[in-house]
Amino acid sequence: MKADRVAPETRLVHDADTGWGIVATPVYRASTVLFDNYAALKAGEEDPFDRSRLHYGRMGVPTTRALEDALAALDGSAGAVLSPSGLGAIADVLQCFLRPGDHLLMPDSCYGPTRSLCRGRLAGLGIKTTFYDPLCGAAIRDQLRLRTRMVFLESPGSATFEVQDVAAIAAVAREAGALTAIDNTWATPLLFNPLEHGVDLAIQSGTKYLNGHADVMFGVTTTADPDLYERLRRYVLGNGVHLAPDDAWLARRGLRTLAVRLAVHERAAYTLAEALAARPEVAKVLHPGLPDCPGHASFRRDFRGASGLFAIVLNGLDEAALARFVDGLELFGMGYSWGGFESLVLPMTPTRDLVGGRLAQGETLLRVHAGLEAVDDLLADLDAAFARAYR
Repeated sequence: MKADRVAPETRLVHDADTGWGIVATPVYRASTVLFDNYAALKAGEEDPFDRSRLHYGRMGVPTTRALEDALAALDGSAGAVLSPSGLGAIADVLQCFLRPGDHLLMPDSCYGPTRSLCRGRLAGLGIKTTFYDPLCGAAIRDQLRLRTRMVFLESPGSATFEVQDVAAIAAVAREAGALTAIDNTWATPLLFNPLEHGVDLAIQSGTKYLNGHADVMFGVTTTADPDLYERLRRYVLGNGVHLAPDDAWLARRGLRTLAVRLAVHERAAYTLAEALAARPEVAKVLHPGLPDCPGHASFRRDFRGASGLFAIVLNGLDEAALARFVDGLELFGMGYSWGGFESLVLPMTPTRDLVGGRLAQGETLLRVHAGLEAVDDLLADLDAAFARAYR
């Protein structure tokens, strides 16, 4: 059956037939690629980035190509460009398509390192950034300037989890001649495909759900536009950026179970979120699937499901009590990242009020990732944490 005739869950499992009968593409570790003759060498020199041939290990090997093809098939894109991390993929997109004097629109609730990138490196390059209310929808047009070249989205928002009206923002940006790019790490294309909603460039930190095993870092960008794909691919390769074959192999292996893992993450997160919402110690539960989450109507309209990451705001908890809460957890690890098989918590204290007042400076926020453990065990671990913290 052709790839476009089967469900995404099926595409995740199958690689294109390599002709060798091997179920999973093996690891090809290579620097040197030998040419059959002088004519082949000269033909390769004409365009070292030509994806139809192998030229040198840095330009790709069969292992990295297999991962690229699988990711491109997942959201029906023209191709996938790999980066060594999710932040690396964001930086690649912003620096490839923006120039000194350009203006960038970035949601106020974006991933912290993305914000730092805008205020640091991009500002140093003469690229100006305005941080906008992520729930503005079509009113984004009021933020556009003559030199606005890109509108960036992140939906749900990092830590605050509000859901943007992606289609409305993409339509306004397209009318103005600006590109759109989105950080789609939370949902993956299985739960939300930005390209189907008019976004030009979809970025994911593959470190999270795509790999799913907390042992690889990589990023990926896809686009439905063949010209944008070639521009970005050649920019990244031209900068000497590539993903190691061993990492690509691990990522491709993890990708095969993405659908079944996401289903378990979703069920566990809903169960935890609903239980936490009923506790008097919890002021807010920030989960896109719950009716009181900002942008929930867009979530219901556009998303096929939810992943395992959400947050809670805790009532009246000082730092010592917060330490008691997290330090005694047995099943929830405390650390950065998420999307792996393990459950995690991360205490976060906002250092500023977010646009719209949806999160205030100094509030005690606990980000929760529901892993693949038995949910009753996770609930018991949290119950004990509340008993310690609020004794």
